Amino acid sequence: MADFHIKPLPAAVAADLFGLTEAELAARQARLQIVTEKPGTPCRVSLEDAEVGETVVLVHHQHQPADSPYRASHAIFVRKDAKPAAVAVNAVPEVIRTRLISLRFFDQHHFMVAADVLPGAAVGAAIAQAFDDATVAYGHLHYAKPGCFAAAVHRVA
Repeated sequence: MADFHIKPLPAAVAADLFGLTEAELAARQARLQIVTEKPGTPCRVSLEDAEVGETVVLVHHQHQPADSPYRASHAIFVRKDAKPAAVAVNAVPEVIRTRLISLRFFDQHHFMVAADVLPGAAVGAAIAQAFDDATVAYGHLHYAKPGCFAAAVHRVA
């Protein structure tokens, strides 16, 4: 089975949003929220659930910017002052392992070549198996119920 690496979004994806006014946030398709329950607000930078009482930004994010019919975007949460997760090779963060996950795998031309929906505990094995197919260039993980982008996954050479 192939080795893989799940990659968080960089902190810069939302770092500049926390000092903006409501109107400025709205103009950037974003809004601040206070977390009221855990689990429930998975940060795409830290790859952890935000804590109750924490401030997060809900922002529109283009997770599939490639020039392809699969170009896509959706809402994501980012914690204030989030530091990018350091995810080990072949590791699946708890925030993914504990949820129903939609897996989408793409070729080098950004066309979907495989997809599945699995419990998070099965995601690691499914990713490794998907990367055994040489046509798979990368994958995207989504939280299946809300459909939000969770993280990208890449083959480790």
